[in-house]
Amino acid sequence: MSRGICPRVNSCGSLWIVSAVIFAASVIDVDAYSCHEVRTAFQLRQVGPLHRVPETPGTDVDLLVCKHQGPSCCTRKMEESYQFAVKRETVHNIHSYSYELEHLLSGHSDAFQDMFQYLLSFSQGHLSSLLEGTYTPLSRHALPHVNQLFSSLSLYLRGANVSVEASVNQFFNNLFPLVYTRLINPGIESSMMMGNEMGDCLRMIRQDVNPFGPHPAVMAQEVAGALGAGRQLGLALEEGMEVMNATEHVSLSKECVKSLVKMVYCSHCRGLTLIKPCVGYCLNVMRGCLASVSELDQPWRRYTNLLEQLTHAMAGHHSLELALLGVRGHVNEALLYAQLHGPLITATVDKVCGLSTGEPTSMQPTSPEVTTSTVTSSSPLPSAAPSKPLPEQWLGQLAHMRSSFPLKPSKNNKHSLRTLSREFLMYLQRYKSFFAALPEMLCEGENVVDDSTCWSGDDVVESYSGRVVGNGLHAQRQNPEVKVRSPNPALAEAKERLERFIQETQERFPKLGQMEVWEEMGSGETEEGSSTDCDDEDGCQASGDGQSQTSHTDAPSEGKPIARQPAGGSPHENPSKPPSVKVIGGSASVSWVRPWSLALLFAALSLQWTLF
Repeated sequence: MSRGICPRVNSCGSLWIVSAVIFAASVIDVDAYSCHEVRTAFQLRQVGPLHRVPETPGTDVDLLVCKHQGPSCCTRKMEESYQFAVKRETVHNIHSYSYELEHLLSGHSDAFQDMFQYLLSFSQGHLSSLLEGTYTPLSRHALPHVNQLFSSLSLYLRGANVSVEASVNQFFNNLFPLVYTRLINPGIESSMMMGNEMGDCLRMIRQDVNPFGPHPAVMAQEVAGALGAGRQLGLALEEGMEVMNATEHVSLSKECVKSLVKMVYCSHCRGLTLIKPCVGYCLNVMRGCLASVSELDQPWRRYTNLLEQLTHAMAGHHSLELALLGVRGHVNEALLYAQLHGPLITATVDKVCGLSTGEPTSMQPTSPEVTTSTVTSSSPLPSAAPSKPLPEQWLGQLAHMRSSFPLKPSKNNKHSLRTLSREFLMYLQRYKSFFAALPEMLCEGENVVDDSTCWSGDDVVESYSGRVVGNGLHAQRQNPEVKVRSPNPALAEAKERLERFIQETQERFPKLGQMEVWEEMGSGETEEGSSTDCDDEDGCQASGDGQSQTSHTDAPSEGKPIARQPAGGSPHENPSKPPSVKVIGGSASVSWVRPWSLALLFAALSLQWTLF
């Protein structure tokens, strides 16, 4: 029997020896395949507890993600640690690329708001100096209303639900009783013991009486137009930060995490800790994981275009700066207009409020800024009859009331709103395609290799043979590496909110895309082809006849959000054309500073305050 099974003792012994050698070789091979390198990588990358990594590879391991034939240095517990680690690493990498964009939005949002507040503070001081120096009788009582006006404008620029037009109207409503009792009819308050009842009546009838002519409406229109773009830019930057916040807190799907583990860590299970994924393979995995993020690409491109348009509308031609600097001029023109029409205003107020005030006793502001050599206190006043126009001679005398600021241009300004805007636009160009480029950025550098040897998710190959898909949810239907089942709800909501904001902004500013774009994007402030030096001989300041100087209210600059179109008439009905009163102070002075740096203008004006 035994001979039948093993006819030869020698042959049967040889078979036994061969089997023993094969078994011993396999045992030796397993022992030689140490997991030392895997343990080292596991510890250095802080994947999880080191005791989860075996000393030697196992031959019968039931894995869920990193399945392969042969011995493995991975266990189920290690796969769980790998999933937590790869999720942490991927989110960290996304944050590292998005941090600069978040800083661009938040940092410039703060910088713009700081610049807005500086311009508001300067304009407020500029107006206060006019009232204190030129209209001293009413300055003490008018300054609280000035503070209230600029507080409202500040809230508006910060995004509060404040109406610029209503704030400007309220300012002039509160100013009218002071102008009426302290400039047009000085002494009326003490002689008639005027109380709140008269002040309320004057405030109520201000818009009907129209004592300040077209200037309040023009001021409200210009300030609302210039500040509107600045306010919307601030809101747009906040909206962009909300979108970035939504992408930061995006959760990776289970399919995505498994694919990331397969790409990053499954090679470790075979002891291949230094091999890198193939580029095409990495792109498929990242585009599948970030499919919902890539859906933000098109809205984001439109959003960055909107930021550019708002910036050009706000800072182009120094629109916002000139609008705020011109507040002083508008108020000055309004006060001059009221004094010009003092008799008409008095007659109208006497009829409406039932006050018998008599003739105004003074019509002229007194200040070193005003050239009063041609208009004296002994000049005859026009008749109070509403049907008669004011004498042309007196109008001509008041037309010469102006002040000039002999400023020189700045060739080295680095702190203007235009400079800040240009810097912002320069950085913004880099991030127009951020959400489309994010998967590619995650697959650059040391994370992948283009060499002939790379990891394909299943084995070491010379090149990735799978199809590389594009960005977006629709393209992921053909993705061989990641199954994308549905869009991320949080990112879908962020996309919808961003698109709605863009649409609302375009509806609110229908001419936004028609704004003139700056020709230069460099760091220089000097416009090409224009002279930066300006003297009296160059025609930048008014000559003695007053013919060469034009107020910036008469010639609107192309590219501003809302052009000035003065309209209105004399108090009550105004049967004749309203007089053209030239401004004392800022309004007439800013028409020739457009090519200059506004920051130097502000500094020079501040110096002039101290001189007076």
